[in-house]
Amino acid sequence: MAEYSFATDDVFPSQDELEVQESWVDRVVVLAAVGTVDLLTAPKLNEAIAAAAAKSPAGLIIDLSKVDFLATAGISVLVTARTNVTPTARFGVVADGPATSRPITLLGIEITLFRTLDDALHDFSSA
Repeated sequence: MAEYSFATDDVFPSQDELEVQESWVDRVVVLAAVGTVDLLTAPKLNEAIAAAAAKSPAGLIIDLSKVDFLATAGISVLVTARTNVTPTARFGVVADGPATSRPITLLGIEITLFRTLDDALHDFSSA
């Protein structure tokens, strides 16, 4: 009988598979996510959103243009963030492609989507 072994890192990817970078344009904070947003990494995105929202921005943009996989856990983080942020600030998501905008659109999630970060920043600056 053959013996099998596997590394747990292959089965359970680390949270290092998601990077979230914060930048500011005037009073709008942009959180650019890079990598995978799934059950294991969604809390990292949630923490970044909470930390940014605590700084009282006029707007919060989540840039998912470099996300290669968006699971329902990540979508849940976005929905919660929209609910928590919108009473005092604008909220939008940059998502263009099958890995990000498609699941949000197919689920009928009411989140303002933008194809590019420039589109989002232009929209936020004109309001």
